[in-house]
Amino acid sequence: MLTELSIRDFAIIDEIAITFNEGLTVLTGETGAGKSIIIDAIQLLAGGRGSVEFVRHEAKKAEIEGLFSIESSEHPIFTAASHYGIDIQDGQVVLQRTITSSGKSICRVNSKLVTLAILREFGKTLIDIHSQHETQSLMDTENHIDFLDMYEPQLISKAKEEYTQLYNKLISLKKRYQHLNDNEQEMAHRLDLLEFQMSELEAAELTPNEDELLEEERTSLANFERVYTALQDAYNALYGDQKGLEWLNQAQLALQDNSRFDAFIGEKAEEVSNYYFSLEELTYEIRSQIDTLQFDPDRLNDIESRLDEIGRLKKKYGSTVNEIIEYMAKIEEEVEQITNKDSHLNTLLQQIEELEKDALLEAQQLHEIRKKAANSLTEEIYSELKGLYLEKASFSIEFDANGMESKPRLHKNGFDHIRFLISTNTGEPLKELTKVASGGELSRIMLALKKIFSKHQGVTSVIFDEVDTGVSGRVAQAIAEKIYQISSDSQVLCITHLPQVAAMADTHKFIEKNEKNKRTSTNVKELTVVEQIEELSRMITGTKLTETAKDHAKEMLDLASAFKSNK
Repeated sequence: MLTELSIRDFAIIDEIAITFNEGLTVLTGETGAGKSIIIDAIQLLAGGRGSVEFVRHEAKKAEIEGLFSIESSEHPIFTAASHYGIDIQDGQVVLQRTITSSGKSICRVNSKLVTLAILREFGKTLIDIHSQHETQSLMDTENHIDFLDMYEPQLISKAKEEYTQLYNKLISLKKRYQHLNDNEQEMAHRLDLLEFQMSELEAAELTPNEDELLEEERTSLANFERVYTALQDAYNALYGDQKGLEWLNQAQLALQDNSRFDAFIGEKAEEVSNYYFSLEELTYEIRSQIDTLQFDPDRLNDIESRLDEIGRLKKKYGSTVNEIIEYMAKIEEEVEQITNKDSHLNTLLQQIEELEKDALLEAQQLHEIRKKAANSLTEEIYSELKGLYLEKASFSIEFDANGMESKPRLHKNGFDHIRFLISTNTGEPLKELTKVASGGELSRIMLALKKIFSKHQGVTSVIFDEVDTGVSGRVAQAIAEKIYQISSDSQVLCITHLPQVAAMADTHKFIEKNEKNKRTSTNVKELTVVEQIEELSRMITGTKLTETAKDHAKEMLDLASAFKSNK
């Protein structure tokens, strides 16, 4: 769950630090106080799109930091962390996001710099944000298959992964087939180009690592005098009268002659003797190397000429000789394919047909799992909708007829195309959500899905941003109860204007806007029971607090407490 949130110089927030608890945390306050700004900050922390507009006026950068506590060792974030080499200790994950006034975005996970895409990957395993606008994703039938796949992630994701591997191979083979089957004129031009390149590369007679070896030899020849002098000076210092070896030999003899008189001398005599013979061997090697040295200006010219030729080829075919050789092998294979195009086309066609059969079998298995999941999900949705006063609603998950064809058309999700259908009134036919459901009904349907998916997704924190707008009365109470039920499986943070939802809070935080040094700033404080009663009273009546409103607020808290104790 999200345990700590720190925000600095973000929109109208100068600096705040908020501690969150388990269960349901409700955030209330006047319109414009900064409630949604806090959710915007969390959304950026989860990899949302940033903007310089978020940076507080006259500040250099906006900084957001969130500490998450992970209780389950099976949480998917551990897989992601292992993949990206990020260490997680004591089940704690810190996400950091900085947006500079110039528009640069800096992301970190446990202090390690990551890309925005990686931050988003971590964020989606930790945070699920649902706002008024998210119902639009429910309206799009293209997203319905993803909603269904989230219902049974363990079963479906495994089958989907196996299908995806086959499907990607199939698409790759089809692209190769299409490329090879392009028009004859284009293939002829391509063959001419490749044969010219092959001829040029074969004539060069390159050998592996040739450029590196030649450059080493050129360096040695270009510095021949320095190399020769260094070796000669070293040899002269070691070998000859009154030179290094002779003095070391005298030391060796002095110790050896007296080794029988002292244990220390005996020990060191052997060491000096070993040094002497090692140095003598080294001297012989230096002498041999000097004897092999021979300056050849013609060889240096040949090397320069060869490196120039290799450099010309590098501009066209690769940055190293080894890369050029690899490219040569690649075009040799392509020349062979084009020359024997018909044979390769037949081979590719056979491979495509075999892969299509295998992919179709995997897609069929995926379809069967989805059908079972759809039946279970439909039953659960019925149950949840009844609790949200949509007891007369009919709901169905429709699979299109593509799967019934003799050769279904495959796509990235198998061959299934799925639509959620609903009827909110008795006797009315099932239709697409967009054609039937009102805004309030869509919010309730999405809330029902969230209630169901909160048990399956493993997300640590679910955030609702004014999802209860436009509802009242018993529906508002039902939504409050449903949001609280979701908090039994995940931590829930909820911005609301409904007193029914606020009364359900395990923790109630009040957000207010103040002026300090002629600047507007946002503050957050956790309400005591007395303060919570006053805030609920304000939410019920508006501005003026009355004793009746306070009594009503107390009653709402008592009812909420009774509901919680029965769960």
